[in-house]
Amino acid sequence: MRKPRADSLRNRERLLEAAKAGFTEVGPEVSLEEIARRAGVGIGTLYRHFPTRDAVVEAVYRREVEQLAEAAGRLSETLAPAEALHAWMRLFIDYIATKKVVAPALGAMVGGPSELYAVTGQRFTTAISDLVSRGVAAGEIRSDVEPYDVLRAVGAFAYGASGPGWEASALRLVDIFMDGLRAQ
Repeated sequence: MRKPRADSLRNRERLLEAAKAGFTEVGPEVSLEEIARRAGVGIGTLYRHFPTRDAVVEAVYRREVEQLAEAAGRLSETLAPAEALHAWMRLFIDYIATKKVVAPALGAMVGGPSELYAVTGQRFTTAISDLVSRGVAAGEIRSDVEPYDVLRAVGAFAYGASGPGWEASALRLVDIFMDGLRAQ
């Protein structure tokens, strides 16, 4: 199989950015024509990359998941273990904001999103496990902390994600929670 051309990769990235922005600003009903227009490409280019609306929605969601999962490794390389975990939890809140926007479209996908969620959930479990294990090993995070508990707590901080100011509140909760995770 041949490697995609550079301009094709750029177009795909522009389409994903435009789709995310469209979902955020217009909602899940944003038209594919609007996404193509925002990306500065023709509708044919959009359909070459994403043959259906479901394909666009799924690609935006997968990209957000991959970026968040990959951030765990980058943060671990550049920050102390506890700080890497803290920064990642804050990024998770940003991810929830995006997921909130695309969730209605994900729910409308043919066959539903359950298989997609299972695959992407594993990426998060791996990322948080690595971050917590590194923090515990360094003596910066309490030894009784379970990675899945951290993931559940941060997800719970986004409960009520439709209310005004939810994101600022969730970030404050992450900061407070981080204080409780630190080894004494």
